[in-house]
Formats: sequence, structure tokens, C-alpha cells
Amino acid sequence: MVKMEIDKEQIESFGVLVKQGAEARVFESNFVGRRSIVKERFSKKYRHPSLDSKLTLKRLNAEARCMTKARKVGVPTPVLYSIDPLFHTLTLEFVEGKSVKDLLLDFGLHGLNEEVVHEIAAQIGDVIAKLHDGGLIHGDLTTSNMIMRDGTNQLVLIDFGLSFTSTIPEDKAVDLYVLERALLSMHSSCGNVMDRILAAYRKSSKQWSSTMNKLAQVRLRGRKRTMLG
Repeated sequence: MVKMEIDKEQIESFGVLVKQGAEARVFESNFVGRRSIVKERFSKKYRHPSLDSKLTLKRLNAEARCMTKARKVGVPTPVLYSIDPLFHTLTLEFVEGKSVKDLLLDFGLHGLNEEVVHEIAAQIGDVIAKLHDGGLIHGDLTTSNMIMRDGTNQLVLIDFGLSFTSTIPEDKAVDLYVLERALLSMHSSCGNVMDRILAAYRKSSKQWSSTMNKLAQVRLRGRKRTMLG
């Protein structure tokens, strides 16, 4: 009973809840006078408590490591301020700006700005190439997880909750395929943004050839699944 009260108090102290997913809650908060984001990986009641705590902490640390490694290989990410292993939280920089999803949806409604779309696509391709060449897979490449930073218009990649390390071309191809499907379903009115992204990816990646070959195979499998479904 006491633990439940402590947990409730702790959750309230995280800040204002802005998003809840299957694995985590995201709060807007304040860290040493700076606007911040607190991401809490919550417990799964169907798992044994000690196993759940170990798995949650393992994933929390993996997310922090992947985000830190991404920054080292030149991928813009939010700054990691702190990790709390007891309450399974990451405290991160609040990135001021619009998501690529909102920007592209706005273009879909009010007409394309070709120059801006080209710049966004070029940055996406470059960022993913750096990530992949650095041996990292994002795992959830959607336009919701990309923010154009106010003032600099630098693309910042967020939410490394499904990220892992890999140098396998198949994993890189699946990462790109997830993005391609997201663009087709959400932003088809913006034209083929993926072609521009892949052009930038090829330009920036030293290992693009094997990944592109695998992407063709992954696309074929995806189409077969769609037809069967």
C-alpha cells in the first residue's frame, strides 16, 4: 500500500503527462531550470515483479546507450540529462520544434514547399546513414520520431526505445522499410519523399549498396504479406 502511494507521488512529480504508449509514459517536466522530457518505462503487471524490474532496467539502459552512441556517430538526438534506475526513467532535453509528421501533414493540406521537403528528406537520409554506418538500428523510424529544431532547422531523432546495435544489412533494410511504409500511409500527398531520402542515404552511407539490395528483398516480402493478408 505504501509503495503504491510512493509510486503515485513519484509519477505526479515527473510532470505533465503528454503521451502514453505500450511501453512508456512521456511527461513534460523541468530539470535544473531547463524544460525537459521524462520518459518512464512502466511495469507490466503480467510479469513477475523481479523479472519485470530486470527487463525494464535492461531496456532503459539499452535505450540510453543507443542514444548516447548515436550522438557519438553524429546523429542529432536530445541530450540525456539523467537516468533513474529505481523509477525506470530517462530525463531528456526538451527539443523545441515541430515533428516532421506535422510539417508534412501541413504540406499535404496547404500545398508543398518543394525546397523545405527536399531539405527535410536530405537530412533524414543523412541521419539514418550515420546511424546505420555507426552500427545502430533505430527500430521505429516514423515521422513522429523526427523533430525539426526551432531556429536551426536541424533534424533531431527521438525515441530510441526499440533501438539496438547491428551491422546486418537486413536489419538496416527493415529500418528503412518501416519508414517507407509510414510515409506511404501517412504522407502520400507529399509525393515520393522516400526516393529523396534514399538518394541522400546513398550519398552519405559508405555501406549503402548491401542495404539497398536487402531493401528490395524486404519490399518484395512485404508486398507478398499484403497480398496474403
